[in-house]
Amino acid sequence: MYESELSIKRTPVAYLNMRDPGLLKRFYRFKTIDLIDKESISGSSPPDIFVGHFGYPNVYIGPMVPPVSGDTTMMSSPENWVGKTIPEIVEYRSMLVRGMYRENVKNAENSRVGDMLQELAIADKYTAVDMDLGRRPSLGISFNDNSEPFGPSAPLKSLNVANTRANPAMEKAFSDTDLAAKDALTELYLKGLPVSQLQKALSAGTLGRRNSRKFVPTRWSITAVDDTLGKHRLETVKQCESIESPRVYETVGLDNRWLVFMFPGAWSYELIEAWYPNTTWNMDSKDIAIYSSSELFGGRKGYAEIGGCYYAARLAVSELLDRIQRQARVVILRETHPGYIMPVGVWNVREHVRAALRNEPTTFDSTRGALEYVANRMTIPLSAWIRNSTVLRYVLHQRLLGAQ
Repeated sequence: MYESELSIKRTPVAYLNMRDPGLLKRFYRFKTIDLIDKESISGSSPPDIFVGHFGYPNVYIGPMVPPVSGDTTMMSSPENWVGKTIPEIVEYRSMLVRGMYRENVKNAENSRVGDMLQELAIADKYTAVDMDLGRRPSLGISFNDNSEPFGPSAPLKSLNVANTRANPAMEKAFSDTDLAAKDALTELYLKGLPVSQLQKALSAGTLGRRNSRKFVPTRWSITAVDDTLGKHRLETVKQCESIESPRVYETVGLDNRWLVFMFPGAWSYELIEAWYPNTTWNMDSKDIAIYSSSELFGGRKGYAEIGGCYYAARLAVSELLDRIQRQARVVILRETHPGYIMPVGVWNVREHVRAALRNEPTTFDSTRGALEYVANRMTIPLSAWIRNSTVLRYVLHQRLLGAQ
């Protein structure tokens, strides 16, 4: 089984230098070399797939398969990664070998490899897969700001997927070629399917009307699903009564501190990220870098400056507000410290904000009380957050007007 096979080569992650991403990459390169040093890979896909974006519309597609068998679900389940360390997450992903096959995105319904990717995308559990590759996989692991880390890769020569067991709800949506992708995503989400599974289903071209289905690059499908589902939740939230008093939710994970402010009032939302020097997106500066994106009640017209993290966090917030049937002015503060040595994907934002919102909030009688609390919880001065915020300044302006 997966655990027993891996345990032979497992090294305690405590011995790794958490602040040296280069060392971490070299460690997992060495760790996987014996397992993947061949031109064929057989194992249990979690299941997981990959669709690239370079060369669009002719992109690389393929399965992601570890050289081990058994329950590999955790390798591709970011909903279960809160509380894991960066080395643990990298370990999961470094075992997944990407088979890469060039295909036009419009051939989702006319490709043998594409057909098997679709089988994996709607599968109910880990699935046996055999890949023949054009060469031994290139060792290493790659990172980007949207998706989870990716492990070794090689050109795909042939692929065989064992008999899969499709998730019944996914299979029904796959068979309904009159159902728009947006509506399919919403229906599946409300049935309780994980967001990560819906992202794979959209990426593999399994959803949507017959003539509209196509492969969607993985990084694009992630944000598309977060955005679509968040907007769906907000349709209900915007019709609800406001919360009655300020509240703050918080959590810590992967050397990130998260505070979620909620103030009474009509829906508005902002994500503000502060990156310390020597963190992923602020490696060369000696100063803290602060970025923000926001929207008011009418929503945004353009893509958020802060990227996919914005939509991931907004989905998490909209879920909580829909559940309690309230709306609010929401400001999320993210303080990223030097222990966050490499990007692991926007799941980190969505799942840690979800985790914060599962905690009991600290409530306040006034806006001033909430602000004073946050000033004592974050290391960056409150004045810096306010200076870089649209929604916080608006809330303070309204408080001053109310005091007149």
